[in-house]
Amino acid sequence: MIHKPSTIIIPVESQVRELDAKILLACAAAERGFPVIIGSRAFIHFQVDSLPRGVYLAKSMRTLSIRMFAILRDLGHEIVGWDEEGLVRWPDDEYYRWRLSPVTLKKLSHLLAWGEDDARVLRGYPGYPGTSIHLTGNPRIDLLRPELRSFYQQKADMLKEQYGDFILINTNFSKVNHFFPGLSELKKPALELEAGCEETFDAGKGRLKQVLFEHFQEVLPALCRTMPDHTIVVRPHPAENHRPWLEIAKRYPKLKIINEDSVTPWLMAAKVLVANGCTTMIEAAVLGTPVVAYQPVTGGKYDDDLPNEVSHRAYSSDELCLLVQEIVKSEKGAVDELERCRIMAPHITALDGRLSCDRMVDVLVDAGYLQGPPPAVPLGKYLRGRLHNRVRTVSKKINMRRPGHRNNFAYHQHRFPGVTADEIQTRINQLGELLGRFQDVRVERLSEYIFKIE
Repeated sequence: MIHKPSTIIIPVESQVRELDAKILLACAAAERGFPVIIGSRAFIHFQVDSLPRGVYLAKSMRTLSIRMFAILRDLGHEIVGWDEEGLVRWPDDEYYRWRLSPVTLKKLSHLLAWGEDDARVLRGYPGYPGTSIHLTGNPRIDLLRPELRSFYQQKADMLKEQYGDFILINTNFSKVNHFFPGLSELKKPALELEAGCEETFDAGKGRLKQVLFEHFQEVLPALCRTMPDHTIVVRPHPAENHRPWLEIAKRYPKLKIINEDSVTPWLMAAKVLVANGCTTMIEAAVLGTPVVAYQPVTGGKYDDDLPNEVSHRAYSSDELCLLVQEIVKSEKGAVDELERCRIMAPHITALDGRLSCDRMVDVLVDAGYLQGPPPAVPLGKYLRGRLHNRVRTVSKKINMRRPGHRNNFAYHQHRFPGVTADEIQTRINQLGELLGRFQDVRVERLSEYIFKIE
């Protein structure tokens, strides 16, 4: 009897950040014989009760996922998970509170870790149920490696031609400046702290984020005056409100507010990246792009140390402007490569050797998913999962019409704008040419936001 392999289900929440890496992962899985469903996480969830029984690759394990994970397991899907935000983390106890749940972790069949430090933190979680942890890295890093970064070279060359020796500012303030203000998770704790309430971690972190947000707005005019002949591009976080940045840009013609495509070609094309405490700084360090961590205030336990450690540091507006000038003039480069690698090694697996996407697929193959789908669940359990998903879908689609709601359709479009099957196939072909692989991998559009790759 011939068994069909498990279908691998790959949800994407933020298209500009995740899609290219997950297309690479889908190709690696398809090459080994797995059919893959990939697309908008929201719309995959709406249709998950009609998808073939398979393996759902979860990008987070938060409390918010408890209901969906229960539905997935009731439908007979297994779940393999990693934390997309697991590279740059808060202190362990706060990370556990924000990003992990003992209920969701118990639903996982396997855990994939960015690196040994990520695995250490997962093992130390009080609710860790003993699930197998595999050091795989993340396919986002694969695309930064020398053998694949030319995937973005044409776009990077176009950006250089369009903007010249531009300065890239990456912001990370969605928790105090969200696309929908009511979803700014740390703004209220920060205001409560100003009103004299007790300092919780959320309040302290929120205050630091708010102060940094204000400093970044204040330093933009200074940079524009210091570098009048250079374009400055501000790239807000995918969940961030662009309005404050656009207001500043009205006064400075060479200040551009742009959040389109993957950040990688922008990092490749930029003369320097300026940011504070975000994963993009580590991505730039992997590429060898000079990075300046702008730290006009420091927050001790509230600081995100790893990205700042692979960067030059500027503690004032004047110091930042001077550093940027030196880098743009090629008087200063990136932090020493050996030092960057030493800092990143405990945190990122697959900086060399087998690609992260292949290591992830190895886990799926070794788990037996290539031999067939997970075992069927009892009919009553399946019907319960199907009913719960239909009820959840109706609720979510109603919320899509509610202004300011986290499920609002405008916010979905902001994070996952339209993409065509032809565009995805073009990316597959480009990746295949670079690696000498994926010649037979094809994409088929199943619905507006969902695709099949096999």
